[in-house]
Amino acid sequence: MRRSKRAEQTGTALVAGGAGFLGSHLCEALLHDGYRVICVDNFLTGRMENVSSLVGQARFRLIEQDVCTPLELGEPVDRVFNLACAASPPRYQADPIHTTRTCVIGTLNLLELAASNGARFLQASTSEVYGDPEQHPQREDYVGHVNCTGPRACYDEGKRAAETLCFDYLRAEMADIRVARIFNTYGPRMDPADGRIVSNLVMQAIEKRPLTIFGDGRQTRSFCYVTDLVEGLRRLMDVDPNPRQPVNLGNPGEFSILELARLVRELTGTRSPVKFLPLPEDDPRRRRPDIGRAKALLGWSPRVPLRQGLMQTIVYFSGMDDLAIEPVAAIDRAGRGKLQNLQL
Repeated sequence: MRRSKRAEQTGTALVAGGAGFLGSHLCEALLHDGYRVICVDNFLTGRMENVSSLVGQARFRLIEQDVCTPLELGEPVDRVFNLACAASPPRYQADPIHTTRTCVIGTLNLLELAASNGARFLQASTSEVYGDPEQHPQREDYVGHVNCTGPRACYDEGKRAAETLCFDYLRAEMADIRVARIFNTYGPRMDPADGRIVSNLVMQAIEKRPLTIFGDGRQTRSFCYVTDLVEGLRRLMDVDPNPRQPVNLGNPGEFSILELARLVRELTGTRSPVKFLPLPEDDPRRRRPDIGRAKALLGWSPRVPLRQGLMQTIVYFSGMDDLAIEPVAAIDRAGRGKLQNLQL
């Protein structure tokens, strides 16, 4: 399977959720590729500062709208990226009915838009479709272990239903769809208050607050840096022929939450203690993608190691422009042994 050329593009790409963490990076990448970009966001979790540098550019259009309402664009589109949904558990559980509506009705509206325009469609699905997995690492042929009545079901089952819609449209030859199952992603432009583990720990370390860990910290996650993830999305949208199956996108490196906390402490130089809290209901114990399909079909694998990506993220949250971070480097050189000996 070959990937289509990404030479200078002249089409129009719509990015739903384009003012969010992932969406804003994707908008920038598509503009760089030569696309005209239409960013659609209701700013429920997206932030204007994420796209403020793009507003006013000739090839960028911003529409403030909820995708649960059908879009009337007044112009054709060639690519539709559906990233429209809150992705952090505190945010998507805050209004679970709206989360389900966004996953199902929003996806249906965007599929109809793609179908009417003859546009390619990429669905940003999630590793949460695997639930608290009994298979490790998770392959795309694993059907999951999901609680359909739990507090996370609005997102988990909503995304599963969205995948169903996508593949039904594909089988009916109504739209050329691709589905990416995205694993934990981090980097600059994460919302510092979104409740996800990387942003939580980094902000707590910077502000010298206790680092909160749910459960005993032995549960594992895999962390993919945002630029790697965006490259995977672009490759999946561009690849020919259509894979006709979901594709995991994530970093197969597996770290416990305690290991992540130790690394954040080392890189920030904080002496903040760790505070353990009860594990939320249905919180997955292990999460790691099998990316064999992405390697074979897309020639894609992540490049940015966790230490490097975390440093970039710390810089962003610290509000610093200089990526060297001399104070952190000095702490690392002078106090690494002491930090490693601290009890978590």
